Amino acid sequence: MKTVSITESAAKRIVRIVDDSEDKIGLRVTVEGGGCSGFSYLIDLTDSRNDDDKVFERDGAKVLIDELSMVYMAGSQIDFVDDLIGQAFKIDNPNAVASCGCGTSFSI
Repeated sequence: MKTVSITESAAKRIVRIVDDSEDKIGLRVTVEGGGCSGFSYLIDLTDSRNDDDKVFERDGAKVLIDELSMVYMAGSQIDFVDDLIGQAFKIDNPNAVASCGCGTSFSI
């Protein structure tokens, strides 16, 4: 199965926000139905690991993705961007054939 990679920038940001949060162990990324392009990403801090989670690590940062979401996210890269528009996690998903302008929803 393909993995999910985490950029250095994303790893640094995850470590920083987890360290500033009590009882959190990492960043959870979930794919849900909905959004203007069909699927959307839900990104949140988590305090636990589920039995079906795949855990990806880089430089002390952990990203947890459930088994169903991995079907849609295999081969993706998680980045953290800080530009004129603002700061946000960005997911580069090779499985997405279209995405919305905001980058939070996609279609396959």
